[in-house]
Amino acid sequence: MKIDRTSLRRELLRRLRAHRAVALVGARQVGKTTLAREVARQWKGKTHHFDLEDPVDVQRLADPGLALRPLEGLVVLDEIQRAPEIFPLLRVLVDRPRPATRFLVVGSASPELLHQSSESLAGRISYLEMDGFVLEEVGRHHWEKLWVRGGFPKSFLARSASQSVEWRRDFIRSFLERDIPMLGFSTSATTLRRFWTMVAHYHGQLWSGAELARALGCSEPSARRYLDLLTSTFVLRQLQPFHANLRKRQVKSPKVYLRDSGLLHTLLGIDSREALDVHPKIGASWEGFLIEQILRTMRTPSEQVFFWATHGGAELDLLIIQSGRRVGFEFKRTESPSLTPSMRSALKDLDLHSLTVVHGGRTNYELAPRVRAVAVPDFLDQLPRRR
Repeated sequence: MKIDRTSLRRELLRRLRAHRAVALVGARQVGKTTLAREVARQWKGKTHHFDLEDPVDVQRLADPGLALRPLEGLVVLDEIQRAPEIFPLLRVLVDRPRPATRFLVVGSASPELLHQSSESLAGRISYLEMDGFVLEEVGRHHWEKLWVRGGFPKSFLARSASQSVEWRRDFIRSFLERDIPMLGFSTSATTLRRFWTMVAHYHGQLWSGAELARALGCSEPSARRYLDLLTSTFVLRQLQPFHANLRKRQVKSPKVYLRDSGLLHTLLGIDSREALDVHPKIGASWEGFLIEQILRTMRTPSEQVFFWATHGGAELDLLIIQSGRRVGFEFKRTESPSLTPSMRSALKDLDLHSLTVVHGGRTNYELAPRVRAVAVPDFLDQLPRRR
């Protein structure tokens, strides 16, 4: 089975035509290098590729200025976080009066990558975040497989469910033992795995740093640091609360989600669809999976994405602000959801333009004015797209 990531490829090509430097960032093993090579093959003109994990290319870049200054066309620098000293040079190269040269820097999210590029290339670089497969890419009839296995290509495309589970276990181990230390963090893999597993049990819940710190036996600032580390490497999402101008007391803590449902299931010890069906976190897994599908498909900036909740019990699973409109989503793992008092409150208090209730049934129908219940295979058709 071959998955064509046409939409991402077109977006990356569009950005490269519009910007002299583009950063393709995302978690390890989501296919960034493959996409970069596909774009290079389609590029009209010369292309140059440097892989900072290849000792030969590292040697070629021993003197970055000498190696990069003469190049024209598309220059790809893969695993750029391994050579942050290149960023100041890139600023100089990007500012040259040579508009035909483009730089594509590819790497896993890291403090080095984000910090160095924001300092050295502020206003000169465009970021494109890449995730694993989405429903739009794999086909709607594969939604259950995507939910159970997650979107990492090697997990989704594994020949069997057992091979998919094995790949995810290996990924978690190598991520903690190899990738995190490579980014300059000295936290032990055992501690970080315990924390990650604890967060998996809080998936879809409000962040409680004090509670997690007590359970882990560390300080609350340390727990927060672990949370931010896993967020910056694109394996966790912190969904921020929305504060409306209301007299009601509103929740102010973020919700935490594992971004990949397959990794969530592995950390929870779920190794099959049958095990997922009887697990107490199935509802939270369903919610997190659909949130990621919406945000990845719409490519919504994080500053436009929220949840909303009041201490009185009213809540909204997902709120997206787009072109001045407030669009709401609720996720109900039932066959025939109904309009709830919480939905009515969200419609009124947040002045929603629309509310889509994504459910596990097979039919689509109106629940009320501006409220529509939509089955999973059809909900992509209801998404407002970025222009």
